[in-house]
Amino acid sequence: MTNIIKMEEAKTLKRPDWIKVKAPNSYQYHETKNLIASLKLNTVCQEAACPNIGECWSKKHATVMILGSVCTRACTFCNVKTGRPDLLDPHEPQRLAQAVKELGLEHVVITSVDRDDLVDGGANHFASCIREIRKVAPHTTIEVLTPDFLKKLGAAEIIVAARPDVYNHNVETVPSLYKTIRPGARYYNSLSLLHNIKKLDSDIFTKSGMMVGLGEKNDEILQVMDDLREAQVDFLTIGQYLQPTKKHAEVARYVSPEEFNYFARIAKVKGFLMVSASPLTRSSYHAGDDFQKLKNNRSSA
Repeated sequence: MTNIIKMEEAKTLKRPDWIKVKAPNSYQYHETKNLIASLKLNTVCQEAACPNIGECWSKKHATVMILGSVCTRACTFCNVKTGRPDLLDPHEPQRLAQAVKELGLEHVVITSVDRDDLVDGGANHFASCIREIRKVAPHTTIEVLTPDFLKKLGAAEIIVAARPDVYNHNVETVPSLYKTIRPGARYYNSLSLLHNIKKLDSDIFTKSGMMVGLGEKNDEILQVMDDLREAQVDFLTIGQYLQPTKKHAEVARYVSPEEFNYFARIAKVKGFLMVSASPLTRSSYHAGDDFQKLKNNRSSA
């Protein structure tokens, strides 16, 4: 009975004022949109229905999604299509590099769908993108947001060899919710991947993020923080989960800005170099500015 009541309450939840964003309509937004379309690039901003797309694209910030637009996983929180994946486009790294150059990006975030069908999970494609950007925009800093590369031996080594500035992989939620929210993934595999990056190259900043509002408990959130620090993760992001469609997992609750401030304070005490925690925080939100803060925080630590 209790579970039924909770589900009924969840269905009647309304988004609070602190979640609402303006519809994108600036000239810069449309300029960025047209350039991305002309170069036939996918972005997680569009595919995942990110609420910050208007703000970010108006500033010519975009998170490019490589390896196609169809994912081999079926996470219940994610709006990216699931099914038979696209064929790899061998020219995508060059087109991505061209976009970075034309947009004049100081910092770029590259993410991807999961590609369990590929022997390397797409690691070599990530590395090619990094190398092509270095050729045409050597001063642009590069952040990768990768899948977990479950059972893809050597994938992390391939990407580390290409030397991204930031390696991001999201744990997404607490371990107890993995079976329902992230069924194709393994929590401790994600932790191991992040820790392995630090073992391979301690100079690369590592980053991970999680959503709240899915039914997790606060002590579980704090345990994830401890686990990520044990894996030597530098940067933690925490944001509110938003249900993309009625087919996806429901929002259990909307976490208040005050609670996000609490999580941020605790995370800083636990030793993260950087913490971004707010209702609209996403992995690549303000990524360029945050990277500069990361560097400053490391040098002053």
